[in-house]
Amino acid sequence: MESDESLYPIAILIDELKSDDVTLRLNAIHRISTIALALGPQRARDELVPFLQDSLDDEDEVLLALAEELGPSFAEHLGGPPYAHLLLGPLENLAAVEETVVREKASESITKLAALLTPAQIDEHYLPLLRRLSGGDWFTSRTSATSLFAAVYPKVGGDVASTQEDLRKMFAALCNDDTPMVRRAAARDLGPFAKCLSKEQVVTDIIPLYRKLSSDDQDSVRLLTVQDLIAIAEIVSHEETKSYLLPSIRAAVGDKSWRVRYMVADHFVKLATAVGQDVVRDELVQAFVALLKDNEAEVRTAGSGQVPGFAKLVDTDIILARLLPCVRELSTDQSQHVRAALATQISGLAPLLGKDATIEHLLPLFLSLLKDDFPDVRLNIISKLEQVNEVIGIELLSQSLLPAIVELAEDKQWRVRQAIIEYIPLLANQLGVSFFDEQLANLCMSWLGDTVFSIREAATVNLKKLTDVFGVEWARQTIIPKVLQMGVHPNYLYRMTTIFAITTMAPSLNAEAINDTILDAVVPMVEDPIPNIRFNVAKAFEVLASVLSQTDGGRSAVSSRIVPGLEKLKEDSDADVRFFAQKGLQAIENSKTAA
Repeated sequence: MESDESLYPIAILIDELKSDDVTLRLNAIHRISTIALALGPQRARDELVPFLQDSLDDEDEVLLALAEELGPSFAEHLGGPPYAHLLLGPLENLAAVEETVVREKASESITKLAALLTPAQIDEHYLPLLRRLSGGDWFTSRTSATSLFAAVYPKVGGDVASTQEDLRKMFAALCNDDTPMVRRAAARDLGPFAKCLSKEQVVTDIIPLYRKLSSDDQDSVRLLTVQDLIAIAEIVSHEETKSYLLPSIRAAVGDKSWRVRYMVADHFVKLATAVGQDVVRDELVQAFVALLKDNEAEVRTAGSGQVPGFAKLVDTDIILARLLPCVRELSTDQSQHVRAALATQISGLAPLLGKDATIEHLLPLFLSLLKDDFPDVRLNIISKLEQVNEVIGIELLSQSLLPAIVELAEDKQWRVRQAIIEYIPLLANQLGVSFFDEQLANLCMSWLGDTVFSIREAATVNLKKLTDVFGVEWARQTIIPKVLQMGVHPNYLYRMTTIFAITTMAPSLNAEAINDTILDAVVPMVEDPIPNIRFNVAKAFEVLASVLSQTDGGRSAVSSRIVPGLEKLKEDSDADVRFFAQKGLQAIENSKTAA
């Protein structure tokens, strides 16, 4: 007879799962792996699994947690793959509940378990489960069943051909189900199932099911068949695509529901890649143009995102004659979301068109989009200019775009100004130091006085990156003097920016630059009347000390100039100042010990 102690884990679990407190029940579910480990494989199989199968909670959150826990990793606590089928029982119950996310998670766990099962286990345990779910009275179980076929179709044992034929018939029945929710699930899972079948079976069995679903009276079913169309096109030959799928492709592009057309537009490059060059040339160019001119902004937005990807599949002549006129229209589209989507992608056309065509056709569109009223359009163009630079060269790009960039640097939207700041180091690296000093240096310094903190912060990071690009000596001559001038400004925000800039730039500087120029400006700021500045001086001292400690002369400066400053701040009247001063002194002491 077992002792009371041996029953302890399961008894606690039972009590917690019967609790009125949802949090307690949820915690119990998250601990079932630990409890299974404590029970051992035999008792976990004999006691824990039956208990879990019989004690379905009414809270979706708890059921979802259980569906997640009962996956392949939990099978290890039952004794490994030979016993993995025992988890199918609890998961079958979860796959039939009303809440969609619980069913989906249960189905996901079932398909993962299928990878552990032998053909004998599949025949004995998995297929009966699949038949029960497929023939369930409630649509919930039938919707779960559709996702379970692909995982085991290639693995069935016994009379393989007969069993696989049964599975195809079961799936076909779900595709023809009276309930739209089941047909929708079947449409979602038709493509993955098709990939398990031979090409002949796809033609004879899957394509008729696809046609049926793609002409369903519910657009929520039809829109999911777009990905099925791609999956089937990837399996059959290009000639078979022409024979069997062309009418369906035309129907999808011209579907009366904008949601179906949106799905076609959103997956257009994948579809074009799958169907072959002949179909692209003869059918899809015209179809793509139609989608880019669609009445619905959502469809045009999705199509705009596919422009460079589709352009890669056609000749340059077609890009210039058929696609570019659409792109011009989209660049002035009444929907800001369409223009924003285009702005993200349009630069991808530059490598395909080459230098001359990019200058002639794309640059005017870039300049137009850079002046767009909608900030996201301007941001998206700026973030993708590198591709254009690689094609036409920085000199031409800077001549064309520099005035626009300078204008955007003063944009009323601070996010636009921030995006320009983040682009400056890349531009500087390509422009060279002399051009940068002449055209952009003053602009970079002006951002340090911006009214928005995020801009001032981004400006200090920008100075660090520029120092990495042009070197410490350039920073000493060009940037550092201007930064330090702000350290004596009457407005404390300017003085604060000086400290931020020094702290951010310090890791990119050397001990000589810090000792010769920066400390002279920072040390007097120990006496600043504003506590916020004093504690930021303490934080700056810590960073400067870490750089200075790398050389003998720097270590001397730490002892003679930084430590006395921190000692003074350690006696400050403000608690925050004292805290950061003490932290800085401790960091210096630790670095000495480590050395």
